[in-house]
Amino acid sequence: MLGKAYEQLQPRIGKGGRFQPLKADVSRMGNQTFLQNFKAICDQLNRDPHHVLKFISKELATAATQKDTYVVFQGRFSENQVQRLVSRYISDFVVCPVCKLPDTRIDKRGRF
Repeated sequence: MLGKAYEQLQPRIGKGGRFQPLKADVSRMGNQTFLQNFKAICDQLNRDPHHVLKFISKELATAATQKDTYVVFQGRFSENQVQRLVSRYISDFVVCPVCKLPDTRIDKRGRF
């Protein structure tokens, strides 16, 4: 009976190994920086792309535009800068501070 209940539960992301977030695929052209795999990162983290974009653009103190699967930031930023912000977003909003597992979700209550 308990085995059936465990089978019906959603599988944990962190089960079976360590959580490996996608590496930010960053390219630059002129005075713009492109995060090519933005949609894939948001899908892996199970987060709203608008929330992730808002966090990263505020931390970079620049304007950002989301296209289909990528994001364009105004300004030249290194891959390391963007990757550090993605990692910080994960530690602040994705990984549970108690159990250290990444299978969390954000519930909106009132204003966000």
